[in-house]
Amino acid sequence: QVQLVESGGGLVQAGGSLRLSCAASGRTFSMYVMGWFRQAPGKEREIVAAISRNGGYTYYADSVPGRFTISRDNAKNTGYLQMNSLKPEDTAVYYCALVIAPTLRKKSSEYDYWGQGTQVTVSS
Repeated sequence: QVQLVESGGGLVQAGGSLRLSCAASGRTFSMYVMGWFRQAPGKEREIVAAISRNGGYTYYADSVPGRFTISRDNAKNTGYLQMNSLKPEDTAVYYCALVIAPTLRKKSSEYDYWGQGTQVTVSS
C-alpha cells in the first residue's frame, strides 16, 4: 500500500504561483508513474500533468503547458507541481496519484493510489 499526502494549496490572486507537493510513503516511490489531477465543482476529474518513474518523460494537459511544471525527487519520495500564471479557471481540488506502469498514464481510472486532495483557489 501507498499513502499520499498533498500540500501547498491555498488562495492566490490571478497571475500568482503555488507549488503543490505530494509526499508518498509505504513503498518505493520510484516504482510509480505519478500524475496530478484536478476537479472543479460540477466537473469531472481531469489530468493536469504526469511524469515517468525516473522523471525523464512528462505530459501536460492542453490547458497548462508553459504555466505548470511537474517534477519529482525520488530520494525524498516526493512529487511536485509548480503552478505559475494562475487563472481563476485553475480553481479546483488538486490530487496526486500513482500507478505502476511502464509508460505515462493520462486517465484517472488507470491510477491506483490517490491523495486526499488540496484546494487551490484563484481569485480574479
